[in-house]
Amino acid sequence: MNKKIISLIISIAAVTTLFPQSKVGTTAANFLTIPVGPRATAMGGAFSAVANDATTSFWNPSGLSRMSRSEFTAITAEWLVGTRLNWIGLAFKFDDDNAVGVSINQLDYGEEEITTPEQPNGTGQKWSADDLAVSLSYSRNLTDRFSIGGTVKYITQKVWNQTASAFALDIGLLFYTELEGLKLGANISNFGTEMKLDGKDLKRPIDIDPPNSGNNPNISGSLDTDSWPLPLVFTVGLAYDINFLEQWNFTLTGDAVIPNNQSTHTNVGIEVGWNKMLFLRGGYYGLFRDKNDLLYSSQSADGLTAGIGVQYDFSDFFAKFDYSYSNLGIFNEISRFSLSVGL
Repeated sequence: MNKKIISLIISIAAVTTLFPQSKVGTTAANFLTIPVGPRATAMGGAFSAVANDATTSFWNPSGLSRMSRSEFTAITAEWLVGTRLNWIGLAFKFDDDNAVGVSINQLDYGEEEITTPEQPNGTGQKWSADDLAVSLSYSRNLTDRFSIGGTVKYITQKVWNQTASAFALDIGLLFYTELEGLKLGANISNFGTEMKLDGKDLKRPIDIDPPNSGNNPNISGSLDTDSWPLPLVFTVGLAYDINFLEQWNFTLTGDAVIPNNQSTHTNVGIEVGWNKMLFLRGGYYGLFRDKNDLLYSSQSADGLTAGIGVQYDFSDFFAKFDYSYSNLGIFNEISRFSLSVGL
């Protein structure tokens, strides 16, 4: 068994050297790759094999059925250049082997005043943009060690009066190995239809015969935009729980991430828990990333991450608060906050 584990780790490390070409800017709905949850992001975004809280609907839906209790989580973060990322999710346990999850993922660009060359101070109107994904997940334990899960998503993007929509599917696997504490996770996300913008902003008057002065120069026409694929991401991860002290728990984790819109990279993280109440976390996002990728779909710089969590168990439920910090280079720091309640 140990030889198999070593071989798997070597294979995961080797695959991160593949696909060196830059693929930035080749997909739509890149908000789908923004990491969700302060706990996961504090651990460098290496979470596919941890997968044991409500955000597992995002990272690896197969982990829903491995949760000990149902849980509701609300997350918010001020994202890049004045945008705000919001995520809410509910993971509900039917029984010991079945669970469902419902989540809403939104990137809000806010509003700006419309200006024109004739009215540089503003027209009195405002434009806005918004990205939204509504997801439904299901997970089942097939054996005492192996789980499978899937998520279906409806995705929309809106820019003023233009909209685009798509459907997508995530499929995840989670395996508890014979080595106590070691888990393997795999997930493929955003396998779906392409997105194409349409709306009244693309309507234009067209003169189909400019040399003929007697024809109608204002025939209604519409600009035809290209279709773009979704950001397909394949992730393979390891997580190892260590419990050698009575009140302390250590989790080491690593993910190999292979996206279709940027270079392959690796995320690593650690979580240290005391008495299941206080948690300290750290990690590194984007190891081995191609430095020619100037704009990343999930984060805008590689680097260290950190965070903290506090959880308290009441008689009938628990409540927890999580915080994470990421430094995104020229985009400064990003702080994420979440509040969770479990039954």
